[in-house]
Formats: sequence, C-alpha cells, structure tokens
Amino acid sequence: MHNIAVWRLYLLRAAYLLLVVGLGLTVWPTLLDHRLEWPLMNSVVVAMLCALSLLSLFGLRYPLQMLPLLLFELTWKGLWLGFVALPLIRADSMDETTASTMYECIAIVVILPLIPWDYVYANYIARKGDRWWGARRNASP
Repeated sequence: MHNIAVWRLYLLRAAYLLLVVGLGLTVWPTLLDHRLEWPLMNSVVVAMLCALSLLSLFGLRYPLQMLPLLLFELTWKGLWLGFVALPLIRADSMDETTASTMYECIAIVVILPLIPWDYVYANYIARKGDRWWGARRNASP
C-alpha cells in the first residue's frame, strides 16, 4: 500500500471540492429549474454532471477511494477535447458555444498535478486484478 502524504490528500480534497462547488453553481440550477421542452441529451448531461458533483462529496471524506471519479472526469474531457474540439479547431469550424465548452474542459488541467499518479499506477495498473470467475479453491485440506 502506498503511503500518501497528508498534504497530497488535502490537494485531492481540493479537487473534489472544486467539482462540488463548480458543478453546484453551474449545473444544479439547470437541473432544478428547467423547461419541459428540454432536449434529451442536455438533460442526460446535466443529470450526469449533478451525479458527479454528489459523488464528489464522498471524495472529500475518502479522497483515494474516489480517485476513479477524478480519472473519469479527466478521461471524458480529454476524449471530448481530442475527438470533438480538436477537429473543429483544425477545420476552423468552432462556434461560440463549442469554444465555451472547450475552455471549460481545458480547465481540467488544474487537477492533473493533484492526482498521485504513482498511486494510480500501483493500484490500477500494476496491481493484480480480481478473479473473473469461479470460487477460489483452498490449497490446504
């Protein structure tokens, strides 16, 4: 088990707090006060982001156990930037709304240095995974 310094745990908590407060101020008002003609994908995205903010509250108490939440946030934003924003930039087809979303997604870089990458490697990549099937047989009688 990796021993993470307390100051690193506080930095992780700051990242979760950023998600809680940021999404709380921007996304929760939309969920709580929306029009009935709300486009389906907009409602899905808002609900997903509200769930992310709620789960981030657990990250304040359990920063290492909730690390996959931050990894999810980094991954979806990175994918969106690479597969949606970048081609639009290259084609010189970026509109104002998409540019605004792009800048919001780029802001995720502040979380990159807060993540204990050695812990991520040791616990999610190098560590042996759980069994896929079957009961484990006891070698001793």
